Amino acid sequence: MKKNIAVIGCGYWGKNLVRNFSELSALVAVCDPNDKLAQFYAEQYNVNNLSFAEILNNPSISGVVLAVPAVFHASMAIEAMNAGKHVYVEKPLALNKKEAMAMIAAAKDNEVQLMVGHLLQYHPVFVALRGLVESGELGRLSYVYSNRLSFGKVRSEEDVIWSFAPHDISMILSLTGQEPELVRTESAHILQSNIADTATVHMEFKSSVKAHISVSWLHPYKEQKLVVVGTDGMAVFDDTKPWNEKLALYRHIVLTSGDLPSLEKSEVEYLEIPKSEPLRNECQHFLAVVRDNKIPFTDGNEGMSVLNVLAAASLSESKKEPVRLAML
Repeated sequence: MKKNIAVIGCGYWGKNLVRNFSELSALVAVCDPNDKLAQFYAEQYNVNNLSFAEILNNPSISGVVLAVPAVFHASMAIEAMNAGKHVYVEKPLALNKKEAMAMIAAAKDNEVQLMVGHLLQYHPVFVALRGLVESGELGRLSYVYSNRLSFGKVRSEEDVIWSFAPHDISMILSLTGQEPELVRTESAHILQSNIADTATVHMEFKSSVKAHISVSWLHPYKEQKLVVVGTDGMAVFDDTKPWNEKLALYRHIVLTSGDLPSLEKSEVEYLEIPKSEPLRNECQHFLAVVRDNKIPFTDGNEGMSVLNVLAAASLSESKKEPVRLAML
């Protein structure tokens, strides 16, 4: 494997990216404002500790991975793409639509690729779940909901919607194949007057599918669950379960032949999914993007769609009324 990847940011999540690209024999350099931290990982993985400018000016570095605060995503990604580098940026893509559009334009102008770190799109269990939906195994999709709940870590720079919801929005948009028409948010500010600690984001789609996402960092235990309801069955992706129970299929059927709809229940089936690390899969995908200059599965446009929903959710929260995405 060619060593041509530099990771910017070695902190809470960045260290996992450093480890994975090193284990994939692709890591050549690390960078962090905390030089002692960067030097620690440079020595641990036997790579260079370079400044951001040195990385941009190094022709042997083809891909830049940004695990930095979201406020820096747009400026650093654009600078890297202007230097001819392919860029992988952690979620969210940017803080607003203007920044995201500038990032997408920079990728096009420089003929490089822009990838967003929507990790769960690369989770083998979600890939299998998406396959169930696309194959028609669950019938017509009618309702999707997710819970992403935990106790801590409280943020001050972003609320729980921007911190927790991007992954679930990304998955729901992937399952429905479209952005919602209407978004409505209910939230509670408990620990900080200006930061939502718990929220529910409701979405309505043109296809008549309805969805909601519940997020909280003030929940007594961890819950990461995505439920998909179709006319011929239901599936549950529960990421807190053991691997062999992460994807459950219920072939429940809704009968509408009588005066009232009735439900026909079936036993749960646990689907066997080959085990692999989602982050490793995501990093491997970026290496293929860099090698072949191919469009990432979670590209800038996919990141923009997620950002549109986040913006609508925030606007709905502030206005305390539903928001139509067409009006943004």
